[in-house]
Amino acid sequence: MDDTDGQNAMMPEDGPELRKLYADFRDMNIMPLWTQLADLMPRHPQPQAVPYLWRWAELYPLAQRSGELVPVGRGGERRALGLGNPGLGGNPYISPTLWCAIQYLGPRETAPEHRHSQNAFRFVVEGEGVWTVVNGDPVRMSRGDLLLTPGWHFHGHHNDTDQPMAWIDGLDIPFSHHNDVGFFEFGSDRVTDYATPRYSRGERLWAHPGLRPLSGLRNSVSSPLGAYRWEYTDRALTEQLLLEEEGVPATVEQGHAAVRYVNPTTGGDIMPTIRAEFHRLREGVETPTRREVGATVFQVFQGRGRVVMAGEDHRLDQGDIFVIPSWVPWSLQAETMFDLFRFSDAPIVERLNFDRVQVDGGEG
Repeated sequence: MDDTDGQNAMMPEDGPELRKLYADFRDMNIMPLWTQLADLMPRHPQPQAVPYLWRWAELYPLAQRSGELVPVGRGGERRALGLGNPGLGGNPYISPTLWCAIQYLGPRETAPEHRHSQNAFRFVVEGEGVWTVVNGDPVRMSRGDLLLTPGWHFHGHHNDTDQPMAWIDGLDIPFSHHNDVGFFEFGSDRVTDYATPRYSRGERLWAHPGLRPLSGLRNSVSSPLGAYRWEYTDRALTEQLLLEEEGVPATVEQGHAAVRYVNPTTGGDIMPTIRAEFHRLREGVETPTRREVGATVFQVFQGRGRVVMAGEDHRLDQGDIFVIPSWVPWSLQAETMFDLFRFSDAPIVERLNFDRVQVDGGEG
């Protein structure tokens, strides 16, 4: 018996007394379960969000035009173009839990400081010359870097060059909004430190593999390391594939190297609501089809390939961004060496014990 059969079994015959009962339900804002079961408790996730692809070749010119026409500063705060999932009714959310935007900062511009409860990160697919200042610590932003702004940290950005720069922002705005946990506070109209160091103070303290400062033995909810540099990510992925060639089991799948960015105080995720990873596929590699509970967003860092989402095949080039909603089947195919940055709401899903994965028909 399917859900519809069960629901029909609960439906009594129509009559004046039944109509009066339903009228009373409406008057008192009561919604009986037998009329809602198929929507409230489906046999598997039925996301309103849809799989969708935004092409960098189309996004970046829009960001450039915004830079020419829309000032950045107090009020609007950021020149950020939020990617709205077409299935979410016009909300500026890429998924029910995640927000993703292209942020654009023009030559010599400053985005003023503020802070908010929402956790945020930035990932740079191209460009140099911007520093983000997080709680007074200037952090260089360069190609391939992951930069963190944990919740309630003051942050602003300044471009120290004569060239514009764009990157992606990821936040847990929808999750915070739906659960009424958000706070926001303005900070300085500028940034508190215009220095342009190669390495931030946080990196100088924390970015030493296997070494933890004795001054920082207390675990933190979010990572104290504000920048995860491309040179280390690239080296880790390269060595995984080299070890694979030597017969050492170092990759997640044949020809598929991957790393997770972690909080050095706990070994867990970088922030309590967002997971970040980086994946590299050898030319010609195809991943098995998989489904996962929770939403995932990818951005192509370099190379060419394809993604199949819900049976639809999409060509991918550098900078392209795509979202995979909960339990939508997907797989990747590499036409060249293929690098992709990934973020998801996995920490939320796992902490609440809702996580489930299915790979090639085998449930994990």
